[in-house]
Amino acid sequence: MLLEQTGMFVGPEGAHRRQIYRGCGYSDDDFAKPHIGIANAWTEASPAHVHLRVLAEAVKAGIWQAGGVPIEFGVFATCGNIPIGTENMKYELAIRDALAASVEIMSRVHLFDGLVLLASCDNIIPGQLMGATRVNLPSILVTGGPMLAGKWSRGTVTSPDVNEAVFGAVPLSNVSEQELHEMEERSCPGAGACPVMGTANTMQILTEAMGMALFGSATIPAVLAEKKRAARSAGRQIVELVRLGIRPADVLTRAAFANAIVVNAAIGGSTNAPLHIMSLARELGIEIALDRFDETSKKTPLLASVIPNGPHTVIDFHEAGGVPALLKELEPLLDLRVLTANAVPLGELLRAATGSRGDAIATREAPVQSEGGLAVLRGNLAPRGAIVRTSALKPEMLVHTGPAKTFATDQAAWKAIIAGNVRAGDVIVVRYEGPKGAPGMKEVMMSTDALYEMGLEGSVGLITDGRFSGFNRGPIIGHVCPEAAAGGVIALIEDGDTIEIDIPNRTLSVDLSAAELERRRAAWRPPEPKTKKGFLALYAQMTLPADQGAAMQRWPRQEGEEEGDAP
Repeated sequence: MLLEQTGMFVGPEGAHRRQIYRGCGYSDDDFAKPHIGIANAWTEASPAHVHLRVLAEAVKAGIWQAGGVPIEFGVFATCGNIPIGTENMKYELAIRDALAASVEIMSRVHLFDGLVLLASCDNIIPGQLMGATRVNLPSILVTGGPMLAGKWSRGTVTSPDVNEAVFGAVPLSNVSEQELHEMEERSCPGAGACPVMGTANTMQILTEAMGMALFGSATIPAVLAEKKRAARSAGRQIVELVRLGIRPADVLTRAAFANAIVVNAAIGGSTNAPLHIMSLARELGIEIALDRFDETSKKTPLLASVIPNGPHTVIDFHEAGGVPALLKELEPLLDLRVLTANAVPLGELLRAATGSRGDAIATREAPVQSEGGLAVLRGNLAPRGAIVRTSALKPEMLVHTGPAKTFATDQAAWKAIIAGNVRAGDVIVVRYEGPKGAPGMKEVMMSTDALYEMGLEGSVGLITDGRFSGFNRGPIIGHVCPEAAAGGVIALIEDGDTIEIDIPNRTLSVDLSAAELERRRAAWRPPEPKTKKGFLALYAQMTLPADQGAAMQRWPRQEGEEEGDAP
């Protein structure tokens, strides 16, 4: 059954709408068919999105084949690798809300019956999904897929290798400028998302795991013809979803989010994934506690040995069976009743699936490690939580105690590391980089890359109220909540204070008495906002804290609406 929007284009009362689409080249035959909006994040500014025009054409072909009418529109897409080292990095998380609003506005104003979302990268995927769930139109996301891995004289090279060289190896003269140039030329050999388990591929995998991408489609490499075939299939399927009336609220249930949390633990996914999962769930009125990620990780084995959790790339992961193989390995831990974009329950899809076919995906019987890749820490330094990627740190840093060295920016911490002012045993504290403080919850990347290149990842910890790239590895703890700008304890730390990190026991503390903390709090004054106008100033006023997803979602519940109810 077609949705009501299509009926608004027929009859005399639809003439004023039809005239506009006639001017775009549509004709009488098109007005009584499902109108499918295609939110295309194509851009020439990122290899992850540079090929989406080609995929959009395949999606359109599928929509026409199935009897729908495709209507493509553009949404922006940024690449976080570009602003590394600048204050503009703070925009990257905040843009989710702008993207969600873009999808929401176009869908409402143009009366679409369904949506196909085209995206590949970090915050673009969750931003588009948030918009689609907000309007709750039948929707499918088509991922751009991973790029091929680069090759150079020392073997595989990817963009994180170049980043680490720029901020560590080159300043320390461990890599020559000629070698850096060779890496740079080969690290991004073509279209697609960087082929490591960063936020981009984490979110591509989780989108399929949650049922919002067609089964088996998320990790198809960007350059393969199979990617275009999958895009055409998605075009046909969205028309079917419209006819069946299957909406995001039918797919993205509490059980589907629980499955996504299991999968994120099993792949050792980006520390940004909890922010995105919580924010997406909130669009549907579903509250997810931060501790759910820790509880799930303790019960879920790490199965994906993809960089930075192991030696493999996402291409290897796909060739080992991709998301279907991973889900098959995890089958006893998943709710198989959840509905998917294929319009059938997950359990039905998994009947024909096989387990791992390669080393990049381990089995439950012989996992990479017995627990998943994330831990949530609490203590007087983070009473509302902090996050660490346990799968990407050395065992000797699971427990660490050391003196604090405080910095107000990633850049300042990086300069101190490169200058040799950070020594084994220290704990770096980078603060005022949280959702309100940055504003935008900036990724701390320069200092983490320098720690790794200097060989300090086995002896120096780093904590921040900001966040990290999905590329980063080492003893780095982010999302400290409450953040410094909100008066969190991280704002009260002074150089030399003893920081105690105990990941097995899930604690993060500073060795100060409650009385001393109160004395310091009485003397503390919030700093002037770093940004006083523009989008980021609005974001700072509206954002939720990191332990609730850090999105601009401060709307009240409607009267009679219970927590957890979908609107």
